[in-house]
Amino acid sequence: MKRIKIKELLSSTEKGKEVLVKGWVRTKRGSKNIIFIALNDGSTINNIQVVADVSLFDAEMVKNITTGSCLSVQGILVESEGKGQNVEIQAFSIELYGTCDSETYPLQKKGHSMEFLREIAHLRPRTNTFGAVLRIRHAMAFAIHKYFNERGFYYLHTPVITGSDAEGAGEMFHVTTLDLTNIPLNKDGSVDFSEDFFGKQTNLTVSGQLEGELGALALGEIYTFGPTFRAENSNTPRHLAEFWMIEPEMAFYDLTDNMDLAEDFLKYLIRYALENCSEDLQFLNNMINKGLLDRLQFVISNDFIRLTYTEAVEILEKASRKWEYPVGWGRDLQAEHERYLVEEHFEKPVILTDYPKSIKAFYMKQNDDGKTVRAMDVLFPGIGEIIGGSQREEDYTRLLNRIRELGLPEKDLWWYLETRKFGTAPHSGFGLGFERMIVFITGMANIRDVIPFPRTPKNAEF
Repeated sequence: MKRIKIKELLSSTEKGKEVLVKGWVRTKRGSKNIIFIALNDGSTINNIQVVADVSLFDAEMVKNITTGSCLSVQGILVESEGKGQNVEIQAFSIELYGTCDSETYPLQKKGHSMEFLREIAHLRPRTNTFGAVLRIRHAMAFAIHKYFNERGFYYLHTPVITGSDAEGAGEMFHVTTLDLTNIPLNKDGSVDFSEDFFGKQTNLTVSGQLEGELGALALGEIYTFGPTFRAENSNTPRHLAEFWMIEPEMAFYDLTDNMDLAEDFLKYLIRYALENCSEDLQFLNNMINKGLLDRLQFVISNDFIRLTYTEAVEILEKASRKWEYPVGWGRDLQAEHERYLVEEHFEKPVILTDYPKSIKAFYMKQNDDGKTVRAMDVLFPGIGEIIGGSQREEDYTRLLNRIRELGLPEKDLWWYLETRKFGTAPHSGFGLGFERMIVFITGMANIRDVIPFPRTPKNAEF
């Protein structure tokens, strides 16, 4: 007999048929004569109830059916007499695949803190919360590919190992095969990277953007979606050392086109989640974040406000409140400033543009005022910045001068500069941190809880 997933069974109207289900026990209760088993196979947040007449089964096996054990159950699908489900299974055959010692199994029925669950990340996907988060994460990954494919974008695989620092921040993980106990040195005492695997200094990428631009300037519209890495010693609920990024790059897009795409993209993802992950979202709304569904509706129901960084600073300076971080033109905005604009001042999502060039990356197109660049940041309630992007500088001379101004190594960016010499074109793009988006859609408080196995300072477990 072919196994049927619990998600399919729970919506079945074919009562009286024989079925085969497999899964893990969430709870077992009952009496000497009859037991009720809540079985879950990961296909849905909901369990199916298995009812078993104890007299039909080996007593020792019944005793060994505990929370966490794994079963294969054959039985008859019948209408449920209890509340909370339409159908249940009257079992006539139970095979115990794997026992689970109730004395040592850390996931019992009682609630567990998120901190504790991070310590047992190998088991936490079995909880309702993390099962819901991981199913939503899958749905969002699929929706991202669906969105771009339907709009004629090409999926470009940019390198994970690179010799360039896209952000210019220097917070990168080095990649090497050199013997760290016997590092080859040049005469001046510097590391001789010619002896290394790639013959030069290489790192794990912080962004696929620079290579993505090369694809856009040939294929028109591309997107990347892959792991990125930042060696930032930060232990906040907003940062990971390994995270996933979605980075579309588009030829012939100006800043307005870029903003239009970002707004449409974000609304599409949220609508997809609401339409396809309703049960998981309802659970998270009830158990994790009471305002989650309202916040998701808030974003898709409102046009995003668009204003310049300068206008935003003026609003913040006039606000009748004391800021933890000072506000002033030329300073980077903090989460408290961003959330104030979204949640209190406008009560709508916000896109800020035209930031001071001093606080933005070298590749952003400079405005004619010589002080600002055509950057854009999308700000959401509860989270602040969720997307960062810009129109890219397509002018060779301006880009070269900016690279020199910041002291960036021209020799590592020669190929990037050449795209501005050979058929340059206006183009734009942005980056969306996948985990930050999942934090927003699930209502989870910590970014470490929306990726299966988080990588953070001093932590690379599992």
